[in-house]
Formats: sequence, structure tokens, C-alpha cells
Amino acid sequence: MLKFVSNSEQDTEKAAERIAEKLVPGDVIAYVGGLGAGKTAFTRGLARGLGCDGTVTSPTFAIVNRYEGKIPLNHFDMYRIDGFDSLYSIGFFDYLDEYSICAIEWSENITEYLPENTIYIEIRRVDDNVREITVTGDDRFADNIGD
Repeated sequence: MLKFVSNSEQDTEKAAERIAEKLVPGDVIAYVGGLGAGKTAFTRGLARGLGCDGTVTSPTFAIVNRYEGKIPLNHFDMYRIDGFDSLYSIGFFDYLDEYSICAIEWSENITEYLPENTIYIEIRRVDDNVREITVTGDDRFADNIGD
């Protein structure tokens, strides 16, 4: 388990950049955290760390945004997804087989369809600027990367 505290949006992005260094194609990241926790900020850092192009925005209405780079990043919002048929209709399972990384907001809605080796990133809002971020599910993230 990796655990750290972020004191700003920039801290969150920098931590995500460092986590991106350990990611490999096929990794699935499941975010756990409420509205405004910092999931999209974290994804901005991942995209930068993966060398992806484009402005990272929340995929709320598009459901998935793709960012091209050394390793492409697929950024999902599963808030409105309600089961297998919905996942199938957006091609979710095809994305899992690509040479890419998938980062999933509102992963709680699709827990039963996530791969066994999913990396979980919980972002807990402590106050307006402070977040506690915990990474579990993979031994690559066993050591703290700092506060």
C-alpha cells in the first residue's frame, strides 16, 4: 500500500506523475472518491507522466476520453453506467485488451467487472486543499512516495 497527503492540486498531479512511471500497458486504475475529490487532477498528472497529449478533462458526458502518448490513457467516467450491457455498449471490454492504461472514475459502479489485478486509488478529501491518497492492489506501490 502506498499512502500520501496532497496539499494542493499541483501536489496531486505531481504524485500521479510519479505513479505513472511504474505503470505498464494493460494496467487498470479504479478511482474511489467522491465528487470534487481530485480524480481528474490525478488523471492530469498520469497523462503528463505517460507523455500523453491533450488537455485532460472530466469525461462525464463523453464517458471516455482518450489521450495519445507513449502509452495511451483511456479516462472513463462510470457515474451513469449501470451494468454489463452499458459497459458492452461503450466498448469497455475492448479497451481492457488494448496497449493502453485505463483510469476509471466512479469505479464503484462497475466493481464486479474490473480485472483481478486492478490498481485502486482512493482519494479522500480532508478539506478544501488537502487530500489523502491511498494506492492498493499491486506490489509496485508498496512504498510511500512522500507527503
